Amino acid sequence: MPELKNRQFLDFEKPIKDLYDQIELLRVSGEKNKTDMSGAIASLEARVVETKRELTKNLSPWQKVQLSRHPDRPYTLKYINKMCNNYVELHGDRNFKDDKAMVGGFADIDGETVMIIGQQKGINTKMRQIRNFGMANPEGYRKALRLMKLAEKFNKPIITLIDTPGAYPGLEAEERGQGEAIARNIYEMIRLKVPVICVIIGEGASGGALGIGVGDRVFMMENTWYTVISPESCSSILWRNWDNKETAAEQLRLTPEDMLKFELVDGIIPEPLGGTHWDYDEAAALLKKFLIPVIAELKAIPTDVRCEQRIEKFGRMGFWDEAQPEQQHS
Repeated sequence: MPELKNRQFLDFEKPIKDLYDQIELLRVSGEKNKTDMSGAIASLEARVVETKRELTKNLSPWQKVQLSRHPDRPYTLKYINKMCNNYVELHGDRNFKDDKAMVGGFADIDGETVMIIGQQKGINTKMRQIRNFGMANPEGYRKALRLMKLAEKFNKPIITLIDTPGAYPGLEAEERGQGEAIARNIYEMIRLKVPVICVIIGEGASGGALGIGVGDRVFMMENTWYTVISPESCSSILWRNWDNKETAAEQLRLTPEDMLKFELVDGIIPEPLGGTHWDYDEAAALLKKFLIPVIAELKAIPTDVRCEQRIEKFGRMGFWDEAQPEQQHS
């Protein structure tokens, strides 16, 4: 985790920043004057905990979107490093090139070998450019599918960690078949013979998320979002500006609670108090604790039954009304 002086705070996290500033002032003053400030510091630290609890208790949809994008939030490789042993990253789609926005490989989770795949945004400006801000090109989705097929060959469960503002929309991506690559992944993932678990750990936007988002179980972490379009893009289409992004976030029903109510996801994974950016170790431990029993549950289901259940699961999604044909008048 970044040191406190390097931490970034969202607008609604300002009360937390103010308390940390006070703690730092007391610490500096105590060292300078050789005064014991431990009691006052402990009191402020208790207020920090309570403030985090209050601020995250009733977050608006837009605030959840902001938290999902927090620059200090852990990305896929951070979870892999914290949860797994013996991670062996695999590269390339064996066709065009290695897409740095999509990472994956075999890893060990508590003695269980899995294939773990996910989008990686990059932890600084240079790496974000290299990782293309987590927006995969077609070769990224084809690499992901290659790794899934490899996992199927060796009968190993698949875990995907979703965190993307969307698939890369550039001209070259479209020329190389972005839509086909995502559609192929959806088609193939629904038929995989091994357990597939999908977890949205940050942003889950549009086809970029769906390209690795079809599984036996789909979960969302507590401060994430999942929908067909970002609030900013939705606002731009409907109101011709970004000023209504908060309204768009509310109307899109993109929070984990909304997705669970619509039966589009199977559960919500709790985060450390205040969000995953406050404690990487606890965030990874919570995710790992959630995944292990789900892997065991899915492995116990016969392969043909599990595949059929996955197909039925996605076939049931959504709700609609059928318009009745108008009666013919003689």
